[in-house]
Amino acid sequence: MGAGRLYAAVAAGGFRRYATYRVATAAGVFTNTAFGLILVYTYLALWEERPHLGGYDQSQAVTYVWLGQCLYATLAIQGGGVEKDLMDRIRTGEIAIDLYRPADLQLWWLASDLGRALFQMVGRGVIPFTFGALFFPTALPKDVTTWAAFLFALLLAMVVSFGIRYLAALSVFWLLDGMGVSQVLMVTGIFCSGMTLPLNAFPGALGDVVQALPWAAQLQMPADVLMGKADPPAAYAFQGAWAVALLAAGRVVQSAATRRVVVQGG
Repeated sequence: MGAGRLYAAVAAGGFRRYATYRVATAAGVFTNTAFGLILVYTYLALWEERPHLGGYDQSQAVTYVWLGQCLYATLAIQGGGVEKDLMDRIRTGEIAIDLYRPADLQLWWLASDLGRALFQMVGRGVIPFTFGALFFPTALPKDVTTWAAFLFALLLAMVVSFGIRYLAALSVFWLLDGMGVSQVLMVTGIFCSGMTLPLNAFPGALGDVVQALPWAAQLQMPADVLMGKADPPAAYAFQGAWAVALLAAGRVVQSAATRRVVVQGG
């Protein structure tokens, strides 16, 4: 089997695996819709007092909310993607089996995570997003070109998200436990990605800092591309630069980590 077909099969396997969790998916759809309603009414009240906060009008703010609920699980913004499995395999020593596979470790997990992300978008994200578009005023584009530009930005966001979480998972080679790292991922993901508030609404120097961090490539960039608030080539350059940097850093850490595999518990 060629390398391309191998990783496509791994991605398909990731998709099928998460598709089996039907009850969890249905619960996630309900949760994202409920949180979307809470955030929408909060945003509407906030934008009533501060029109054009962060450069958005009310309909754009509403669109941002529902897109965030669509991408919350897709991008594993709070963690909980394949990095959890990878942390467990490092902790138990099963990672040694992965290293014997005739496949690149990083690409294997990236393919699996892309399959997971695709299912979470289709299975969990589309319904809340469609609900929001049907019952609230949104600023969605009507041309196919903008949607295509958004989908490419979303693909880059998936790679950036994986890059962050892969580095976090590899830290378990030294820490031997992923609980603390997972908590850090949760806090940074929620705050720095713009899930609570668009990053361009953050004040002063704080706004400049968070918009320069890799988490900005996850939700803020795709949202701005979708709503015409960002030039796609500039957004792609920002996302692509972080994707390359994170994957390269992952390569370096992976190389160091696999030289000192620690088998704990078996």
